[in-house]
Amino acid sequence: MKTIYLIRHGQTLFNLQHKIQGFCDSPLTLLGIEQAKIAGNYFRDNEILLDEAHTSTSERAIDTLQLISNLPFKTHKNLREWNFGDYEGEGEHLNPPLPYNDFFVQFNGESQEHVADRINKAIQDIVFSSHNQHILIVSHDAAIANFYRVWESFSSVKRESSIKNCSILKYEVQDAAFVLKEIINHDYSHLN
Repeated sequence: MKTIYLIRHGQTLFNLQHKIQGFCDSPLTLLGIEQAKIAGNYFRDNEILLDEAHTSTSERAIDTLQLISNLPFKTHKNLREWNFGDYEGEGEHLNPPLPYNDFFVQFNGESQEHVADRINKAIQDIVFSSHNQHILIVSHDAAIANFYRVWESFSSVKRESSIKNCSILKYEVQDAAFVLKEIINHDYSHLN
């Protein structure tokens, strides 16, 4: 059985500044670096041997992956965050209420349906072309949330909060379905 560890990148400068960050990028903060190291320790402490690694092409995701694991990795454009168009780099207070649906299309961004299809296809392509059992994938908040929504009905484990920086969503592939088995949220309070 294949297990996928889907992880959001560590805290970035734009996260700290409450700016909309999709296709645009900003570096990890010192806290984000520590979050990624703690996520990496989770695998070592639980003696989970990862077989392969994949990440978004965004610098924040690549840097997070390199702090979690020293595996060689592949980058994938389709693992990137939602494209928020002209809202990129603006304050989060400008976001409309959830769900966003097609809101960002009028501002040269993506629809929710498009980002959900894109991230789902990217993860399926990675998993179903692999012969390995334990796959690490680093992506982004809204992208992961939309992947979660696609497969939500297959799992008894439900999200009760937003996807935090360096949260780990552990999926198992069962009969070609992605079943969420666990959400690992680390305690970073000692870092603040």
